[in-house]
Formats: sequence, structure tokens, C-alpha cells
Amino acid sequence: MASFSWTSALRITVLLLLLAAVVVACFTLPVEKILKDFLLWVEQDLGAWGPLVLAVAYIPLTILAVPASVLTLGGGYLFGLPIGFVADSIGATIGACAAFLLGRTLGRSMVVAKLKDYPQFRSVAIAIERSGFKIVLLLRLVPLLPFNMLNYLLSVTPVSFMEYMLASWLGMMVMVMIFTVTKVAKSALDKALAECDEIDGSSASPELPVVVDPSSDLNQPLLIKIDSEDYIENKRNQ
Repeated sequence: MASFSWTSALRITVLLLLLAAVVVACFTLPVEKILKDFLLWVEQDLGAWGPLVLAVAYIPLTILAVPASVLTLGGGYLFGLPIGFVADSIGATIGACAAFLLGRTLGRSMVVAKLKDYPQFRSVAIAIERSGFKIVLLLRLVPLLPFNMLNYLLSVTPVSFMEYMLASWLGMMVMVMIFTVTKVAKSALDKALAECDEIDGSSASPELPVVVDPSSDLNQPLLIKIDSEDYIENKRNQ
């Protein structure tokens, strides 16, 4: 009995510390700026290790229930569609699995207590007993509940870890693809606009070989007609 009490106390203490960390991070730290600086560091300093570090970064964010959409967008922007999509997909799945395992072990008592705030989840839990994989997949495709909280709520259902992991990976793949493609398109658009600006700048450069007839009246509009008989005749009359 004493051992059970100490274990329960340890679980509650750890979860309270995690909850306090979430509150402090959300209300005192510039989370979005930190994530942007992190992405800048990944791009400039990590090289080929960047996608791996990006995927691992999902774990603490998902456990602390911090939205990771900035990372998902950043993956597409930094690494392009194939690599960015794979890194984001693996990272989101690993993060969801980490939160699931935490809720199923240390945080089970607190998650069960939190269920009263989500009465609609009772019917979901009953349906999971019949078809866990399909229900988890539908919940990922149709977000009826907050994404980060869903990881913990599903941890106290009968769904197996393997079914949860596979269904989460397949279900989140759609949103990851949308976010990644959106940022890849934005990156391509920025690059195209930058190239257009360079071309426009070059066109306006005074160093281009523009030939001006010194006898022309600069106060009058200059109409150049190549191989025009009228133009040639006028030049002869002058």
C-alpha cells in the first residue's frame, strides 16, 4: 500500500511539474519566436542532420501540448516536399506516441480525471472497443477534439499501441501533406518573386547597351520603327 502511495505521489508530482512547464511556456515565453529561431538554427548549422533534429523536436512540443504547426510549415519550407514531408510525418507520429505512452503510464490517473471535461468522448471510447484502428483514424482525419489532448484521451482507451501508432500516422499524413505543400509553394513563390526582382533590376540598369540617336529631340516621344519605309524616308529628308 505504501509503495502504491509513493508511486501515485510521484506520478502526480511529475505531471504537475509538466503542467506548470506548459503554463509558464505559454504565458511567459515567446514560443513562436523560439520555434522560428530553432528553425533558423536547423537551416544554418545542422546541414544533413536538420530533418532528424526537426523530427525529434516534435516530442517535447507534443508532450507539453504546444502546437507544432510552425515546425510542420518549417519542414516544408526548409527541406522541400519529399524530405520535409517525411521528417514532419515521422516527427508528428513520434510525438503523438510519446504523449500516448505518458498518458497510459505516469499520467493515467490525471487523464481519467480529465475525461469529465470531454463528455462526448465517452461514446468514442465505447466505439474504440469495437474498432480501435478505424475510430482513431477517423479522429485524426476529422478533428472533433483538440489534437494534443486527443493523444492523452486515447491513452486510456482499450486501443493497442500499434493500432494507435499506425492509425495516427495515416490520419495525420493528410494534414502534414497540406502544411508541407503550402510552405513549399510559398518558398517557390518567394524564390520566383526574387528572381523577377533581379530581372527587373537588371532591365533598369544604365549599364545596358542602349543606343540613343544624339540628333533626336529628347523633349518629344521617340518612336522606333525597324525596317519601316516611312522611317527611312524621313531620315533621308533630314
